[in-house]
Amino acid sequence: MAIDYTLKAGDKAPAFSLPDQNGTVIDSEALAGQKYILYFYPKDSTPGCTLEAQGFRDAHEKFAALGYRIFGVSRDSQKSHANFCQKQSLNFTLLSDKEEVLCLAYDVIHELPYCGRLCRKLQRSTFVVDEKGIVTHALRDVKAKVHVEELLALLEKA
Repeated sequence: MAIDYTLKAGDKAPAFSLPDQNGTVIDSEALAGQKYILYFYPKDSTPGCTLEAQGFRDAHEKFAALGYRIFGVSRDSQKSHANFCQKQSLNFTLLSDKEEVLCLAYDVIHELPYCGRLCRKLQRSTFVVDEKGIVTHALRDVKAKVHVEELLALLEKA
């Protein structure tokens, strides 16, 4: 089933204002002039999501050297994010999108087949935003095991 995504590379990044794992509101307007990565993942403390978060944690300094801040986004609560950050020693920010506002703006929630029926699923995806607020890369349906390495290699070439 092919999906025609509404948000693509070259588009203006959608504005957002969401709480992080500590309850601090992160606002995209405050990020103006900064490069950042938004990676969307299904659920805290699940095997694939943990592997991906550990990858971003371990490569944090390399992304920072390229000028990028990292934000993980899921529909989990602030409390769940705080526990996940502590348990995995995460060194970047997790945003709680319980109302799915940012998930819908970035077009990462879809009705997908699962066990013979359609289920509403969050598609593991990453978006790279430049200093001007433009999406430079829209990477969808990424694989948790190799995604961080592939993303880093892509950004190092740019």
